[in-house]
Amino acid sequence: MRESGHRLEAVHEAMREVVRPGVSTYEVCARGEEMIRILGGIPNFKNYNGFPAAVCVSVNDEVVHGIPDRKRILKEGDIVSLDAGLIYEGYHSDAARTIGVGRISAEAQRLIEVTEQCFYEGIRFAVYRAHLNQISRAIGEYAAAHGYGVVEELSGHGIGTRLHEPPQIPNFPQKGRGLLLVPGMTLAIEPMINEGDKAVTFSEEDGWTVRTADGSLSAHYENTVLITDGEPELLTCTAKRSGN
Repeated sequence: MRESGHRLEAVHEAMREVVRPGVSTYEVCARGEEMIRILGGIPNFKNYNGFPAAVCVSVNDEVVHGIPDRKRILKEGDIVSLDAGLIYEGYHSDAARTIGVGRISAEAQRLIEVTEQCFYEGIRFAVYRAHLNQISRAIGEYAAAHGYGVVEELSGHGIGTRLHEPPQIPNFPQKGRGLLLVPGMTLAIEPMINEGDKAVTFSEEDGWTVRTADGSLSAHYENTVLITDGEPELLTCTAKRSGN
């Protein structure tokens, strides 16, 4: 799991270097898939339940599951969410980042930063003897305190020898305490935060793309996290930072 995660971190770094005005979402995905294979991995998103690409590339009001397209050209001021994963020696990793294209608005930058911080607020409780719903509550309350909508139809998840394993990890407060966390668990924790309302729509045209219902911007931040007997280990982000 560590090796899978570290390789995926390098994939995200390679994709970030490609993101700029004038580049198509297809080109960004192609670079991601190229790096996955160079690093000895298998793209776990490609053909997963029929998804046609190795990377979900979601622009502006697209929350998740954007399908890369040669005709979709990134423009100055866009924000783009890159969600990717890979399999290395049978073990999955999963991570997402939202990146500004060129110079972006202060509002868009704030959304990206708050979404990332939502993740770090959540993993304060990704520790031995905490409960799963403490993570969900921390994420949701931080987003709400900044006036943002939290997507409720999609959630984080367990991960290991399969991409999606129990438990589901919602990004908003739940009833009860939830699952007791113990060392060895690996979780994909992924806040999906809207600048406006929490409501989303699911594309009938392509069957995949999820958009904000009100057309507002959305950001996504995710890491694969290992529960230990001390601080959580971020397998897809070795440059750790404090969530306090």
